[in-house]
Amino acid sequence: MIELYGIANCTTVKKARVWLAENQHDYQFHDFKKSPPSPEWLSGCLKQVELDKLLNKKGTTWRKLTPEQQAQAQTPDGAIELMCAYPSVIKRPILVHNQQILVGFSPEMYADAFQAA
Repeated sequence: MIELYGIANCTTVKKARVWLAENQHDYQFHDFKKSPPSPEWLSGCLKQVELDKLLNKKGTTWRKLTPEQQAQAQTPDGAIELMCAYPSVIKRPILVHNQQILVGFSPEMYADAFQAA
């Protein structure tokens, strides 16, 4: 099963969803706004993906955080707590396919992941 995680109105998530549909891949979408990720799920992601790749420090949500909140993200446990409270600081989309986790989207990255499968 292919699972895609993100926020429905995110432009990059929309591009990933279009790519999956155009390439005839069925998937289940999980909207972080409707169902925030659990600490356990995020911890599992961090076993494959580096924290710096999973945590989006370029977005508006990150910039609106206090310096204390941003400092909290320096440790994995603190970052997980922050991402649960503010799912918009998670880089999107997150694709889970064949026990592989991909963060972000590019047509080339997805094509490579599905060719390897």
